[in-house]
Amino acid sequence: MATGDRDRWTVDFWFDPACPLSRITASWIVTVAERRPIDIRWRVMSLSVLNEGKDVDPEGDEEGYLWIPARVCVAIRTLHGHEALGRFYDALWTAPDGGRREWIRDIGEALGAAGLPAELALAGFTTDHDRALRASHQEAMSLVVGEVGTPILAVTHPSGARHAFFGPVISETPDPEDALRLWDGTLLVASVPEFREIKT
Repeated sequence: MATGDRDRWTVDFWFDPACPLSRITASWIVTVAERRPIDIRWRVMSLSVLNEGKDVDPEGDEEGYLWIPARVCVAIRTLHGHEALGRFYDALWTAPDGGRREWIRDIGEALGAAGLPAELALAGFTTDHDRALRASHQEAMSLVVGEVGTPILAVTHPSGARHAFFGPVISETPDPEDALRLWDGTLLVASVPEFREIKT
């Protein structure tokens, strides 16, 4: 392993692909990774699994649509790896002009833009990958406490120390300087074992 590799952080980033706020947090961590020695490993969690069994779905998804993109994502992660999942996630939220979409695009179009097989879209309509989806979701939830949602991040220091947390939830992607300040601040509070939550 090169010396530079020993100095790199790892961020495991669990997301529900249809959550707009998770997408903004993803844009933030990508901005940070362009300026700091960070490797991102994309992982899947699911609002459908999170809200399963509740009398009222907080997402208003009574038809179960949110299962579809989550199942496609976990199929991509299982069959093609986290880098392919990251490409798909980016394509899913990218408009034709390169800007950020307000809602996810057609899954087939996103697969094509990410260079992935079109038949992966079929995974959204089967339960073939549900065991892997639930396992990935549960792994994320086991790292945090309390009522949380998406995204969940687990940050591993080059020394091996690991901190996990929900969010940060942000309304817009910060400029690069603020993105780095938010990264440093998030690591600071997450490193305190007694820390639970902060809201504005």
